[in-house]
Amino acid sequence: MRILVIEDDPEVSAHLLKGLREAGHVVDGVTQGRDGLFQAATEAYDLLIVDRMLPGVDGLTIIRTLRASDNTVPVLILSALGEVDDRVKGLRAGGDDYLVKPFAFSELLARLDALARRAQNTEGEPTRLRAGELEMDLLSRRVTRAAKVIDLQPREFRLLEYLMRHAGQVVTRTMLLENVWDYHFDPQTNVVDVHISRLRRKIDEGFDKPFLETVRGAGYVLLTGEA
Repeated sequence: MRILVIEDDPEVSAHLLKGLREAGHVVDGVTQGRDGLFQAATEAYDLLIVDRMLPGVDGLTIIRTLRASDNTVPVLILSALGEVDDRVKGLRAGGDDYLVKPFAFSELLARLDALARRAQNTEGEPTRLRAGELEMDLLSRRVTRAAKVIDLQPREFRLLEYLMRHAGQVVTRTMLLENVWDYHFDPQTNVVDVHISRLRRKIDEGFDKPFLETVRGAGYVLLTGEA
């Protein structure tokens, strides 16, 4: 793979470049955030390794800028900031994985391999989903209906994403439990009904035509918006 390492610590950078090259990868390294952003935006890489705290432009700004321009290159964030909030911020900024310093090089290689496999499996998939006037941007995680921004919680976003990928089809409660909640059994809970109710209120409120309908005895269907 061709990998760009954006890391300002000389020892860490040298360790990464040497190890990755010995593992057979083609690697470029930069130490300044601004240089890293320019190179990532103008060159074709299979993966990026980005430190969070960089001079000039910080790592999260680099990632957000790339994602805003529809650059979907997988990014592994490296950082000494390892609290849960730190990792969440990194992933929400558009990072694909987060590794805390100090780290084992073997783990870094394994994570890079996993990111590469994931990228191959999703290559060619759309980054935007649409059902009529309802649109979802999978990179920015932004949902709109007729240009009105709809604020969704993470589970609501995942639920709507699944429904939009199956727009026009009846989706059963069991399908949602397995694919949105990862339950491979029925826990006898009303969690699906509660989230469907909240989601329906958010995407249909203020509009004459409902998008999300209940099919009695079968499940739910998200309309395609087509006549």
